Amino acid sequence: MNLRCFGLSGSFNLRMLVIVSSKMKFLTGVVLFVGGVAVSGKGQNPETINLSGLQKVIHSAANKIQVVNFWATWCAPCVTELPILEKVNNDRQDVQVTLVSMDLDLDPNPEKVYRFVSRKKIASKVLLLKEPDPNSWIAQVDTNWTGSLPATLIINNVNGKRKFIEGALHEGELEKSIDEIK
Repeated sequence: MNLRCFGLSGSFNLRMLVIVSSKMKFLTGVVLFVGGVAVSGKGQNPETINLSGLQKVIHSAANKIQVVNFWATWCAPCVTELPILEKVNNDRQDVQVTLVSMDLDLDPNPEKVYRFVSRKKIASKVLLLKEPDPNSWIAQVDTNWTGSLPATLIINNVNGKRKFIEGALHEGELEKSIDEIK
């Protein structure tokens, strides 16, 4: 079942869990469970895309600088750099950050990614890439990419400038790279 922005389709089970403090007798939190996936107010269920969908994201004619980050929940450097990406997404109106999860390559069940995105309250757009053989398409993203994660592609589709960074981003590096391609 594909759930997006609370636009529910198909059959599902809807349950609400209300957590009440026994001593204070007040509501401390509400979590909505849809089809077994926790969805918070800030959460999202990432869309699953293939290579052609990814190419559309990369080549969109948006007036914003695009930051396309390839990551996975099991990749420690990927998780470490998420706050840097989220800060740019929140602070810069001229930038669109898209996080492309590579988790489906090792585990075909997207639930783990859904939970991760919800738990971390990720606000950037998250996509799940479903392509069976990364070695057949990584050069289409950037010819310098060896396939290591994390990897970040920064694109200005207005002037055609691009920058590719393989490896973890460090504080200030993303902002500097964005300014270089403006």
